[in-house]
Amino acid sequence: MPEVPVSVQRAINELKVQNSDPLCAYVYDLPELRNRAQNIVGCLPPGCEMFYAAKANPALPVLSALASFVHGFEVASGGELDWVRRHFPDTSVIFGGPGKLASDLEKAIDQNVELIHVESLLELQRLCDIAGRRQANQDILLRINLELADTPSTRLTMGGVPTPFGMEEACIPDALALLARQGRVRLRGFHFHLMSHQLDEKRHLTLIKHYLETVRTWEAQYGLSLTEINVGGGIGINYTQPDQQFDWSGFCTGLDELLQAYVDRAWRIRFECGRFITAPCGYYVGEVLDVKRCGEEWFAVCRGGTHHFRTPAAQAHNHPFDILPTNNTDAATPCVTDHSVTLVGQLCTPKDVFARQVHIASLGVGDLVVFRYAGAYAWNISHQAFLMHPHPEEYFIE
Repeated sequence: MPEVPVSVQRAINELKVQNSDPLCAYVYDLPELRNRAQNIVGCLPPGCEMFYAAKANPALPVLSALASFVHGFEVASGGELDWVRRHFPDTSVIFGGPGKLASDLEKAIDQNVELIHVESLLELQRLCDIAGRRQANQDILLRINLELADTPSTRLTMGGVPTPFGMEEACIPDALALLARQGRVRLRGFHFHLMSHQLDEKRHLTLIKHYLETVRTWEAQYGLSLTEINVGGGIGINYTQPDQQFDWSGFCTGLDELLQAYVDRAWRIRFECGRFITAPCGYYVGEVLDVKRCGEEWFAVCRGGTHHFRTPAAQAHNHPFDILPTNNTDAATPCVTDHSVTLVGQLCTPKDVFARQVHIASLGVGDLVVFRYAGAYAWNISHQAFLMHPHPEEYFIE
């Protein structure tokens, strides 16, 4: 039986009726997204906050659904800042990412960004110069790329090893000296984001404990009294074993216990998750256009492709999916039963693959393949103009 929620199936059927061509669409379950966001934020221990990383999915209905539950938005470009501020002028915004333009920093000050995560000494100097010229105050966190004794265990490393993100720990004295020479840019704490796709809550707790111990050491070493630690996001979605997801509730219980050792500190702990919040609430649907055999392999060609849904190609996995059959009884319609099939799209490239050699009970032309966990880093990271295919429909369930 398909695992696609009834509300999503209803939306797909409605789209199917509205389109004469084979269907290709994104469907987002906004009530489920609100429920998920409420549960995620509700599990957080006292003194912790959740910001949504807009880069995961900046669609306005998604941001609107989350705005009442998260504590704010994290943006990573001047464009994202403009987009969020245009629609949420009073929401707290934090601004991170390497390679910020001077105009981005000016814009951040003008648009009342609460915090800028500074990624280098040069960026810090630029910000101090801008704030000085404008006679404007700006609070910041220093993003530090900590060295780790053990190599990070996830598939996407953002720190702990040489990367372009953040600054070395050795830069802290220079950064503090630079800040001491002016009075406009004010340090509130540190930002860490060393890895993404974390699926093990115990490992993540160990990493956060390392952050907290490190900051306590720096406070003593440099005579600091800090108010904030941003521990980034990085919590992943298990695409290959969807029934084994990150245990957020257990993680928050462990975090609450961990934070008891730091009750003497005035730290606020902030998360900035993206994929973990929105991925489960999106679905990408492609109607089967053709089923054919080549050598010993079967292929199902779906409407759309990785120019719409880049996630499986970017993550190099077989993406989880369900099949909504059309119950076509025409014997002349190509189909495959009880066999391994590779699901591909319409693009003229062999890399246009959703899933390779996955066992199918039955699949035929006209059936709908519904890819789950398509609510983050999907449509917005895809090479949308390639081959000039039309864009997919977008349907937001309200």
